[in-house]
Amino acid sequence: MSTTALDILKTTFGYPSFRGPQADIIDHVGGGGDALVLMPTGGGKSLCYQIPALLRDGVAIVVSPLIALMQDQVDALRELGITASFLNSSLSGEEANRVERQMLAGDIKLLYVAPERLITSRFLDLLDRLRDDGKLSLFAIDEAHCVSQWGHDFRSDYLELAVLAARYPGVPRIALTATADALTRVEIRARLKLDDAREFVSSFDRPNIRYLITERVDERAQLRAFLREHAGESGIVYCLSRKKVDATADWLNAEMTKALPYHAGMDQDVRRRNQSRFLREEGIVMVATIAFGMGIDKPDVRFVAHLDLPKSVEGYYQETGRAGRDGDESEALMIYGLADVVQQRRFIEQSEASEEFKRAGRAKLDALLGLCETTACRRGRLLAYFGETQPEGHACGNCDTCLNPPQTWDATELVRMALSAIYRTGQRYGATYVIEVLMGKTTTQMRDRGHDTSPVHGIGKEHDEATWRNVFRQIVTHGWAEIDVEAYGALHLTPAARPVLRGEVPAMLRQQLAVAASKTKSKRGSKAKIGKDGKVEADLTTDDEALYEKLKAWRLDTAREENVPAFVILHDSVLREIARSRPRDKVALSAISGIGESKLARFGEALVGIVAG
Repeated sequence: MSTTALDILKTTFGYPSFRGPQADIIDHVGGGGDALVLMPTGGGKSLCYQIPALLRDGVAIVVSPLIALMQDQVDALRELGITASFLNSSLSGEEANRVERQMLAGDIKLLYVAPERLITSRFLDLLDRLRDDGKLSLFAIDEAHCVSQWGHDFRSDYLELAVLAARYPGVPRIALTATADALTRVEIRARLKLDDAREFVSSFDRPNIRYLITERVDERAQLRAFLREHAGESGIVYCLSRKKVDATADWLNAEMTKALPYHAGMDQDVRRRNQSRFLREEGIVMVATIAFGMGIDKPDVRFVAHLDLPKSVEGYYQETGRAGRDGDESEALMIYGLADVVQQRRFIEQSEASEEFKRAGRAKLDALLGLCETTACRRGRLLAYFGETQPEGHACGNCDTCLNPPQTWDATELVRMALSAIYRTGQRYGATYVIEVLMGKTTTQMRDRGHDTSPVHGIGKEHDEATWRNVFRQIVTHGWAEIDVEAYGALHLTPAARPVLRGEVPAMLRQQLAVAASKTKSKRGSKAKIGKDGKVEADLTTDDEALYEKLKAWRLDTAREENVPAFVILHDSVLREIARSRPRDKVALSAISGIGESKLARFGEALVGIVAG
């Protein structure tokens, strides 16, 4: 009797059933079809090419841009008893030659390679030999959004992967990504020559992630309050600049937690060590630019915080999606202000890109600002961006706008003051200067320009600076004023401002709470798990928690012996289920999701022994 995909899922990976479209994708690719797969982080994308690779004859080539993570990916497969390897620049010439010989001999089922290596004539010649011998099973192109020149992770080497379609037309290809809007999907198809590929789109919803977005008031105080809610947990803090990464990591280390920096300006060996520590140790906060994170398989990242505005909704979704891969409750915090909007617009306008590219960049930024300023469910707004609709009248109950609905207020008077001040100061200055005029401050610069005697000087002195910054930020996001980045962030009125200035339409603004986002955190513990039905599973009892900690200690020792990250041995969710169900023998242990034949054979006796006490 032939082995089926479900057999492999159960015996090798230890899962009882497929999720979402996994079964259809595996059947399609296993049968020789091409596929474009969009599936959220933690949704099980890897199985969509790993199982077809095990079902088909020959070697599967997995294209990945993540050289620094290939070792961990291969280690995870080897823990399952799967023959896998990688070829990248970290190998010596002798080691690379050995892997190539194993590949040609058919001793490897999955081989991970970087795109720049795959497109070399030497490697293509090796692939030709595999194809001619009938030993090339499939191509998996991971992080396929890297091919998009519109995207935030563009890699030029990905453009060359179209050679696979022309050179190996009989070999199935599967392109996978967690993030792609409609425009990016079209580009992936065109650039990878996947015109006839079947498209599989899973829900983009990550119900276990709580989305929190707040105005910047006192950034470090806000971050401090948020991290106190996540003491001892692993997480990522994103900053826009390298300088801010270093400063934030130093501050966190001095104040409250173990933090490591990560950005492209660091020494490569230091960067690699920091990434390894984050993957292998618990409770580390990685402070990073967006250079960090793609392909990170660490399942127990409990939070992601953005201290600056991301570049797009796709970037925000991808970065926040690194939290909660294991399904446990996690949080995503963003702190932003008007200065972020100015900076992002400057990046767009001062780039050397085409006008078409700049136009797309402006639209993406506007969509992100809409997410930030919405008074409706943030999750609904986020899903709508990717073409997914929440059920009518449904709110997620797990974002800040659902948990603490924002109020709107009639800010017409203040908005008219602000717009008048922009106009009467000549539409030549940024928000900071105009706010000073409104608040009645007098400087030498102001006197020289005559603005200290302007009719708008001091008319807003009854309101504090935080209120005015809130007003000016929303003036920009509502489109009543735009930022001229060529004039150092000067604000210009738009045609949409006229009816507001004339009092013909009211200006309703979002009331900013200006509190630490963690105030909206629910009573659920951080170890609560959101089940597939969206319900929260029961927390462990005190006795279960004690057993769970013993299991984690065993896992850490085992991981150190094998020199792999702890989650490669077993995920937290598996250990938690063992603590909850307390299997008395290996038969009972085998019924737990995530315990396949290889792990049962290697760890079964130890685990049953720990449970027995």
